[in-house]
Amino acid sequence: MNDFWNTEDALSLEFSGEMIDPEDARFDDARGVWNAMIDRSPALIAQCKNVSDVQTSVKLAVARDLPISIRGGGHNVAGHAVCDGGVMIDLSLMRGVTVDASARLAKVQGGALWRDVDAATQVHGLATTGGLISDTGVAGLTLSGGIGWLRAQHGLSIDNLVGADLVTAKGTLIHTSVDENPELLWALQGGGGNFGVVVQFEFALHPIGPEVMFAAPIYLVEDGPEPIRAWRNFLAKHGDRVGSLCEFSTAGGEDFPEEHWGKRVFTLACVYNGDPAEGETLFQPLRELGEMSADFSGRMNYCDVQQLFDTLMPAGDFRCYWKARYLTELTDEMIDVAMANAMAAPSDNSLSSLWNFGGATAEVPADATAFGDRSMGWMYSLDGVWTDPDDDEANIAWSRDGWSNCERFGHHGRAYLNFAGHGEDNAALTRTSFGPNYKRLVAIKTKYDPQNRFRFNQNIAPEA
Repeated sequence: MNDFWNTEDALSLEFSGEMIDPEDARFDDARGVWNAMIDRSPALIAQCKNVSDVQTSVKLAVARDLPISIRGGGHNVAGHAVCDGGVMIDLSLMRGVTVDASARLAKVQGGALWRDVDAATQVHGLATTGGLISDTGVAGLTLSGGIGWLRAQHGLSIDNLVGADLVTAKGTLIHTSVDENPELLWALQGGGGNFGVVVQFEFALHPIGPEVMFAAPIYLVEDGPEPIRAWRNFLAKHGDRVGSLCEFSTAGGEDFPEEHWGKRVFTLACVYNGDPAEGETLFQPLRELGEMSADFSGRMNYCDVQQLFDTLMPAGDFRCYWKARYLTELTDEMIDVAMANAMAAPSDNSLSSLWNFGGATAEVPADATAFGDRSMGWMYSLDGVWTDPDDDEANIAWSRDGWSNCERFGHHGRAYLNFAGHGEDNAALTRTSFGPNYKRLVAIKTKYDPQNRFRFNQNIAPEA
């Protein structure tokens, strides 16, 4: 290790993990994250094995007056896990999950991925709302909301977050729950990684699986919008039991007829939040809306459903830029715009999606969590995904222009902060998205991180 890190108080010696600096041969691999566009160089990467290591890392950063980034799963599109010139606290060695089946509670370490949680909870026939890609980090997804297949019946990930252990900017370990430091739990329920390093989450669990009904009829975009309109109307009646999205992509591979390869398609992907036999009957009309290009519908193991989208975006393989905004309603005009945007995508790897809300997600009052208002009916995301750096400008422009052009359909200018581009809109977008909750978040940030050590996120600046 470079002598620069050998502090007088020997903090670096009280560490059981790995400390990696730019001179270390492991440095480039250690700083890599899911989005291949991210190329930043921390002054130090602290790969922690336990809570004590995290505390040591925070104290070391403070001793050197450096900012801190936090790597959970490293899946954030903006690459917030990696900082330039600061200390990157890497939790990827802390992926433990313990389940108390009788209490329906899971304790999840801060570096865990959703596949870790699903594997541990499904042993007991339980689950909580997680991501749609299994190698997404629990921490990043949860702290900014967490939209998953179970949202209709069980809300967002934050609605199931009942406690957490967090290392503050002072290096102190504190617990938060409804009974202990409750204002901090409220802030973690949507306020992002602004308040410290969450080393353990506690989630409420619900009976689900091992089998669920998954519907995925796929239609050609060129055949028109009628299936999407029918799907929208279907969800107006059944959205309290169905987590769903309409995903635009490009057909290819043996699962599609060869004559459809290279054509734009949309998938009406749905998971029934209940008995799979009921779901199978309920979803059948979605598979009869015209000639399908393909159909991936059927009863499936819940863990398999959670991993269905993994192959679309392997870690480190693609350059990515994502933007999303909430919609008040899904009008015919918005559907037409979404279809036109899908046809115009410059990369065949890019995706765009219309997500439904309602059910348990919508029942949570705006001031009950930092996440804020739940009255949006839908979300629209544009996920630019490509491989060649020469195509950066065109693909970023597609995502940004599509996002900007849909502002007239937006819900009070709010956005899902896990899909916020590369952070260039952070200040205004963060303030707008939190709405009336922003002032309270500033006060909590000021209490727990007055120097803004944790600022590689959708940052909430403390009071001066």
